[in-house]
Amino acid sequence: MSRERLKRGVLPPAQENIDKLQKVVNEGNYYGAQQMYKSVSVRYVSAQRYSEALDLLQSGACIQLAHGQVTCGAELALLFVETLVKAKVPYDNETLERLEKIYKAFPRVPLPQNLRVDDDMQQISEALGAAKTRVEGCSSFLKAAIRWSAEFGANNYGSPELHIMLAEYIYYESPEVDMARVTNHFVRGNNPKKFASILVDFMGKRYPGEDDLAIARAVLRYLSSGNLRDANILMEEIKNEVASKEIKFPQTDLMQFVNFLLQTLERDALPLFNMLRANYKSSIDREPAFNEMLDDIAEKFYGVQRRNPMGMFGDIFKLMGAD
Repeated sequence: MSRERLKRGVLPPAQENIDKLQKVVNEGNYYGAQQMYKSVSVRYVSAQRYSEALDLLQSGACIQLAHGQVTCGAELALLFVETLVKAKVPYDNETLERLEKIYKAFPRVPLPQNLRVDDDMQQISEALGAAKTRVEGCSSFLKAAIRWSAEFGANNYGSPELHIMLAEYIYYESPEVDMARVTNHFVRGNNPKKFASILVDFMGKRYPGEDDLAIARAVLRYLSSGNLRDANILMEEIKNEVASKEIKFPQTDLMQFVNFLLQTLERDALPLFNMLRANYKSSIDREPAFNEMLDDIAEKFYGVQRRNPMGMFGDIFKLMGAD
């Protein structure tokens, strides 16, 4: 029957191909299976059998990732999102759960810790390269999913849940932690308490001079988007967690500024806001982006119109620079 269908060019139900290709992967023929996943899914899409194409691609992505084939799995995960766009699938919880299932299939592999000079440098290099591949693959998939969600029903920044998935994967799997990037995605998420736990974990890693910068960056990012509530939740949760874990909260001028700022924004106090910026200028200048965020905060909370020397083009470049 299947041969007759193939001769007539009739596509079988997707489950037949899912079962068949799973066997090919289990036999270790990852490349052969990959080509078949791609070619068969294209046929389903051409026939506008989008649901079956999605079933096949989701299955393929998860199976390849389960076998450690990150490049293959990430490619199929990306094709899954591209098919969502082609089919104009609306953003909903069911599709979000499917995306989360693929996300959870991406490997989590602890990086080598406490390395010695005489360790095998080739092994270390390979481990770091594999980590980079995992992060790039998962990031490409989730960023595409975020764009789809923004276009088909979530808010303008995309699904908060997808932003949190991306932030967590970048934080835990990147060879070098980029807290600015992690922060950008957590702030577009919807779970400041989880973000607080990440920041406390970061503090426990003892990066010299980075603790207060990471906390200030997080608070200012929330505030620059007008979200005073989550900024306060974040700070309160950080203080609670460091107390319970006996981690020292950074006692710096920058943290003092952040605490005063949160109190100031609770009321109409633009002169006090400006005074804080002037008095803590040296601390604020530790990171150039802080002044830009404070300009955004002044606009959001006090209606102060900021001057953009590049005008409309400056806003475009700012949007293009968001990761």
